[in-house]
Amino acid sequence: MGCILDKTSTNSPSQEGLEKLKLDGGYVKGGHEGRPINRKQPGKDPRKRHHQDRSVKKVVAVNGGGEAQKESDTNGGGGGNVVKKVQNVKKKNIEGYELVNGWPKWLVDNIPEDVLAGLVPKSADSYEKLAKIGHGTYSNVYKARDRDTGKVVALKKVRFDTSDPESIKFMAREIMMLQRLDHPNVIKLEGLATSRMQYSLYLVFDFMQSDLARIINCPGLRLTEPQVKCYMQQLLSGLQHCHERGILHRDIKASNLLIDKNGMLKIADFGLANFFPPQQRRPLTSRVVTLWYRAPELLLGSTDYGVGIDLWSAGCLLPEMFTGKPLMPGRTEVEQLHKIFKLCGSPPDDYWRKLRPSTSFRPQNYKPSFEDAFKVFPSSSFGLLTKLLALDPESRGTAASSLQNEFFTSYPLACELSALPVMYQEEAEPIRAKERKKHHRKNLQISACKAKR
Repeated sequence: MGCILDKTSTNSPSQEGLEKLKLDGGYVKGGHEGRPINRKQPGKDPRKRHHQDRSVKKVVAVNGGGEAQKESDTNGGGGGNVVKKVQNVKKKNIEGYELVNGWPKWLVDNIPEDVLAGLVPKSADSYEKLAKIGHGTYSNVYKARDRDTGKVVALKKVRFDTSDPESIKFMAREIMMLQRLDHPNVIKLEGLATSRMQYSLYLVFDFMQSDLARIINCPGLRLTEPQVKCYMQQLLSGLQHCHERGILHRDIKASNLLIDKNGMLKIADFGLANFFPPQQRRPLTSRVVTLWYRAPELLLGSTDYGVGIDLWSAGCLLPEMFTGKPLMPGRTEVEQLHKIFKLCGSPPDDYWRKLRPSTSFRPQNYKPSFEDAFKVFPSSSFGLLTKLLALDPESRGTAASSLQNEFFTSYPLACELSALPVMYQEEAEPIRAKERKKHHRKNLQISACKAKR
């Protein structure tokens, strides 16, 4: 399942120490667009190296950028670097592992102090991993239980390379964005956990029982119009919150929309998200968003975009919720563009002049086919669908304006959360299973004692 649901400095341990840490922690070298890739450097055997030096500097620069070469840096709060200075802090050295206010020194040297404020330092050993529930190029997600409280949580192990400034920016940026967001329909960062033995970082979230992809793809289940409206309202509400705080998600899809046991939808996985101050437009990479939900301007190589790319993804999800099938499942970028233009029609000449695409691609002459493609959907949804799936990003409006669409005010209205499908197992089940095993062992011991008598 999609889950929470990843990337400045030159501060790092020595090269020899780093190679050993990479092997132990499963780290990878920063790759395309500043994000790690699973690839070993030829001719180097990190197993033959030893950890000798963990020295780091006290002053580093962290900013909100991330994609190397393609995206400029900003922290979303007026531009410029955020300089982190370690001062007036309590330091403690435990067996060579230096702590600053309870955090590992390598972490506080790379994360702004205000980002860590309000979070309680915890060790990865504080959690018992129960199962691996998700994985991707940049992270692994585990279902785990807090050893102190017994609470079931989700741990997202972030992969980053401490020798690669862009990799550290990527990791720091996701944490900064999550700390800026606070909304019922956006996943909340509950804490951070670190490992003493490795340069490992875990993001801690509430454990979500399901995601929208599982619900949409459930055999024999078709969402009703009120249920679709309820999910869509929650998605747009969460997007409105993100956009009003200057954050683009850039990977909206069903598996990144988690559902808790009460039916509450939460936007998760901000690994590809970035800040976008509207008054400080800057180039952003077009290599974002899963192909089936990627807006045409991204497919054409645009680096100047805004909230429209998230709204396009939401528009692709709306018919998918009705039918249980993706609207435009292209296999390649060119095929995806043809599917888009077959639905929306070929763009007019001024579209190309305004977009100034980096590619020479031009589609054949398509006529719009909205009426035929959407004839099986409720008539009240037609206006919202054609708005969110408009070729011109400006015509898609905003998440706030979409929430005012007649789709949400016409009968039948969105249902209550209690009327949504229930697809989860009790959180306490792993604990109950352990208690049953413990009780069984105790009974065996009692039986053995009785037998000896």
